[in-house]
Amino acid sequence: MRSIAKKLVSFLKREDGPTAVEYAVMLALIVVVCIAAITTLGSNANETFSFVGSAVKPNG
Repeated sequence: MRSIAKKLVSFLKREDGPTAVEYAVMLALIVVVCIAAITTLGSNANETFSFVGSAVKPNG
């Protein structure tokens, strides 16, 4: 049990843990921004295609 506690303390003292957490937070923020951008572009593209499709469709 002491070896686990020692490993945990040494991990927390090193800079690797906080750096990994910072990278994980940055990656999560980037993913959220990408998803929001794709969603917005997708809805805009859908509206544009619907408009063009209704303009091209022959009346009949």
